[in-house]
Amino acid sequence: MQLKPNAYRLNETVKGVETMSRFALAVLALASGVYTYLGVRGLLDGSASFVFFAAVIYSAAVSVAIYAFWSFMLRFVPLVTSGVQRIALFLTMAVGCAMIIAMSSWLNAAALAGSAALEQHMAVTLQGYAEDLDQAHANALASQSLLPDVERAAERFAGLAADERESGALTGTQGSGSVVQLLTQMSAQMNQLAATITGSREEVALLFEQGSARLATMRELVSTPGAIEPRSDSFQAEAVQLSAVIAALQQTDVAASVKRASADLSAGFIAPVADGRSGDLALRQDQVMETVRVSVASQSLALTTAADEILANPAVEQRRFVPLSSAEAVIRYWQDFIPSWAGAISIDLLPVVLVLVLMIVHDAMRRDSASLEEAENITAAEMLRAMALYRQMEAAGIDVTTGRPKPEPAEPEPVEEVAEAPAEDGTVTPIDAAQRKRTDTPRPA
Repeated sequence: MQLKPNAYRLNETVKGVETMSRFALAVLALASGVYTYLGVRGLLDGSASFVFFAAVIYSAAVSVAIYAFWSFMLRFVPLVTSGVQRIALFLTMAVGCAMIIAMSSWLNAAALAGSAALEQHMAVTLQGYAEDLDQAHANALASQSLLPDVERAAERFAGLAADERESGALTGTQGSGSVVQLLTQMSAQMNQLAATITGSREEVALLFEQGSARLATMRELVSTPGAIEPRSDSFQAEAVQLSAVIAALQQTDVAASVKRASADLSAGFIAPVADGRSGDLALRQDQVMETVRVSVASQSLALTTAADEILANPAVEQRRFVPLSSAEAVIRYWQDFIPSWAGAISIDLLPVVLVLVLMIVHDAMRRDSASLEEAENITAAEMLRAMALYRQMEAAGIDVTTGRPKPEPAEPEPVEEVAEAPAEDGTVTPIDAAQRKRTDTPRPA
């Protein structure tokens, strides 16, 4: 191929970087194989020797496949000029890239960011457990909000009993009778309900403290540097203990107990028999006890409604920590590790850039070159003989392009001598300059 200066330089440059291209391709294939080995080793189970040899064989197969595939692409794609054939090669290259990503790139990403992805998984799970603990603690404390209402009801019944006993504020007759007995009984029931609510407060505080300690330990396991596998195992053990604490917190919720107790106040209301000595006093006692019954029913309804509102809060669902492999964690949390994915894929697909560069350079060389297919394999001796034959044909008067004798040059026509003749007006007409020159030139004697 007869090359123009620019095409010649491009051709020489391509030859110069060919060795470098092979070396770079080999290094990339080797690097991909190494990271593939690190990624696949975490997926295999079995003895140490089995895992080692299986990972080595798989990574070696990946390296050979990547090197062979890109070698084919580097050789063939730049040489194909037909549009249809080039599109077919591009489709083949796209399929090959997808297969390389499937068998190597995700394992490379697992090797690059596997530990960080597992830490991310533990951090996300830790956040979920912290939310569950806070929700269970809030539900348990919500029952404590019923305590002021219960204590006020107990104090009100106790105060009415005291007033009736001392001044007969309700019946008009002081002393301890049926009304005082009933009011004292209601106050005692309310005090028992308040004691139940108060007793759960200490247990809730203790359980929340235990859950907070478990969370602190889990945070240390997430942030502490070191091997991820033992930290993941310890994290799972702490997660199980924290789940038990959260379940215990939910069981300490006394809202259901308060609801049942408040319902019993109304449904189980038993008024004592009026013990007044006179009929008028007995009638007043019955009226007051009926008022107390209505008040107890109203208080019971209010406590039941408040307990229903607390019980309407969604219960904390049981959460379970699911251990993941590094490859699974990288796939699940891929959005958090886009740089690692980009690096892993670039190792395998960087030769695409080399293929495109060579394709563009070869297209430029083809545009800048003049093709002489019959002279591509000529030797120096053949060139010398061709030059000698060319000179002989020129000396013999043969046209090199047509192979025929050159035509003889035509002889110049004779020039007639024209004398000067006077014009009618007496002027002289000029004669040909060449003829004048021949006329004026003296002839030799």
